Amino acid sequence: MRNSTILKPLVGVDKVTITSAHHEQGTLILQVRLYVRDATNLRCSQCEKRCPRYDQGSGYRRWRALDSGTQRVEIEAQAPRVICAEHGVRVALVPWARAGSGFTRDFEDQVAWLATQSSKVAVTELMRIGWRTVGRIISRVVADGASIDRLDGLKRIGIDETSYRKGHRYLTAVVDHDTGHLVWAAPGHDSATLNKFFDLLGPERSAKIELVSADAANWIRSTVKARCPNVTQCMDPFHVVTWVTDALDEVRREEWRKVRATGDKALAKDIKGTRYVLLKNPKNLTEKQKTTMASIVKANGPLHRAYLIKEQFRAVFQAARGDAKALLDQWLAWVSRAQFPAFTKAAASIKKHRAEIDAVLEHRLSNARVESMNTKLKLISRRAFGFHGPEALIALAMLSLGRERPTLPGRMKAG
Repeated sequence: MRNSTILKPLVGVDKVTITSAHHEQGTLILQVRLYVRDATNLRCSQCEKRCPRYDQGSGYRRWRALDSGTQRVEIEAQAPRVICAEHGVRVALVPWARAGSGFTRDFEDQVAWLATQSSKVAVTELMRIGWRTVGRIISRVVADGASIDRLDGLKRIGIDETSYRKGHRYLTAVVDHDTGHLVWAAPGHDSATLNKFFDLLGPERSAKIELVSADAANWIRSTVKARCPNVTQCMDPFHVVTWVTDALDEVRREEWRKVRATGDKALAKDIKGTRYVLLKNPKNLTEKQKTTMASIVKANGPLHRAYLIKEQFRAVFQAARGDAKALLDQWLAWVSRAQFPAFTKAAASIKKHRAEIDAVLEHRLSNARVESMNTKLKLISRRAFGFHGPEALIALAMLSLGRERPTLPGRMKAG
């Protein structure tokens, strides 16, 4: 065909000769033929190794290509089969499509880029495909990029679990603190799930992990300790501070019960409404909240002391590295004298995890980056409703938050 050189770049196919073109039910069908060299050097669609031809297959197959303007386009070509020593009889790989796909590479790459940048409706309407089809395409695009080692060079990582669907369905995610990229995710939140990550990482690279940030979940701590011989574990400060703020709230409830028992309904009402005032950062208090705090100082000494204990603990993580551990020792001594059972319980948990907390004070490594990643994962999981399983969700997360970001066909990758 004389216009072959114009049509090929328009629909994103190469190494072929366009032999004919015709319209069929509103679709432009381009029939193509592989170059002689490619047609005689067929490859297995699974492993991409050269294999002998088995037969001509079942005739012609079609692949959906990128639209040309408003015109839907499909590629039609013969689909011979090869016999692979490893995978047996398989359809031969074609240069314009991924294995097992009914779409061209450019079509799938554009869908993957749109899925990371646009809404579900925008992707499905623009590309004229279903949302479940988008999920399958994303999985193929991510699998195609599996040759890139996302786990190479890891030294400081964060580990956490996040809920992705109702019914206690969780994902375990691993984030590289140095790059901010999501490097691995899998369904589940237990030692067996996390062990899959370290199995993939291997003993040699696991030994190079220096710092791991996580919450107090025992399944994370025990697995990391067993698999990473040279690691220092850092307790996430947010979770530690939560123990102390929960203790303060317990003191508030106890003081409210005591005051209510005395019959002072006005003071009991004031104490009941102070939960968020007591937990809030002092510099962020409104004028009304400052007035409420002043009334607490005047009317209820125990609650005010509990508030000061909470504030000094927050100061531990804001102190300079040389002062932070000493300040924590002072805080623990204060709690032992204050005789608040709720704070005594929190202090016991802090003593239990003292080594991990000291590591945070020294290395200043928190799970803030991981928590931010979890927020993004939750947003992605809302868009992923309609996918059959978590695999497509994980693939979409890797495209959106991982090292390899998809690009539009015909564009150069950034960097």
